Amino acid sequence: MERTPITPEGLKNLQKELVQLKTVERPRNIQDIEEARAHGDLSENAEYHAAKERQAFIAGRLADLEYKIASAEVIDPASQRGDSAVFGATVILENIDTGEEVSYQLLGPEESNIQLGKLSVTSPLGKALVGKKPGDEIKVETPGGQRHFEVLEIR
Repeated sequence: MERTPITPEGLKNLQKELVQLKTVERPRNIQDIEEARAHGDLSENAEYHAAKERQAFIAGRLADLEYKIASAEVIDPASQRGDSAVFGATVILENIDTGEEVSYQLLGPEESNIQLGKLSVTSPLGKALVGKKPGDEIKVETPGGQRHFEVLEIR
């Protein structure tokens, strides 16, 4: 099983969602299915079909969460010190072509959210950043073409 890096907070969020699905969502869905069955003819029962679809979604999400939790490699960003870009570090970059500065925290795929400045270490830019130091330049292929960045700072 391939290990996936995640922060302690990220793992806690996955576990919280798992508990919510098992203790609240799934029991509620079972009750919804029972109530829909009580209405009779299942072939034309929209409530029943919707509840069964929700049941399949919950089962799939539960399996996904259990796998992600089992394969998680918990890394505390506070323990990752150094002068190079590593998991948990915040990297300040300058887009050499535009002069724009951007800041990203390098996290695992489960916690990435580019709008919040959280970049997956498995993304093309994340992979290119790992191990880089201030002053290093990188080139990254993106859907919009090749981008050039300079690492300005690592926090």
